Amino acid sequence: MAIEIQFERESVRTLCVVLQGEKILLGRKKRGFGVGKWNGFGGKLAEGESIEGAARRELAEEAGIVANTLTPRGVLHFSFANGLSPLHMYIFLVADYQGEPQETEEMSPRWFTQSSIPYDEMWSDDIYWLPIVLKGTSVHGSFHFQDEAVLLSYDVKEVAA
Repeated sequence: MAIEIQFERESVRTLCVVLQGEKILLGRKKRGFGVGKWNGFGGKLAEGESIEGAARRELAEEAGIVANTLTPRGVLHFSFANGLSPLHMYIFLVADYQGEPQETEEMSPRWFTQSSIPYDEMWSDDIYWLPIVLKGTSVHGSFHFQDEAVLLSYDVKEVAA
């Protein structure tokens, strides 16, 4: 099922949450926006690319694995008081994939148990929405940041998967 783009293409991002049983694959960002943070795998849409296509491409580029299935798990909206452009992130769950995670120029992947997720080394919004996705439901959320580091307010809703 294709997801329609509901926002300006430039503001759309993807994020894949990769699971293997009770473990989650995160990548430490090695360069660019969010360097040093643990995160899922995703990014911007290329010209003419679908949201699902971008999610698959980014996962392969950043973790070296190919998603067999992408399960939509919600949309998160990000706004910034310092003037950064708003972002709209489409979240996908990946539990079926091919290949072995490998370090790339952009990310260094590592498996974590769900009880040892390093939230203190992730984006400050992750602790509010990621547990919802991990329990098997979907999420819609809005996060307002002062800048890249300071979360000012948020509204998160669990929705039927």
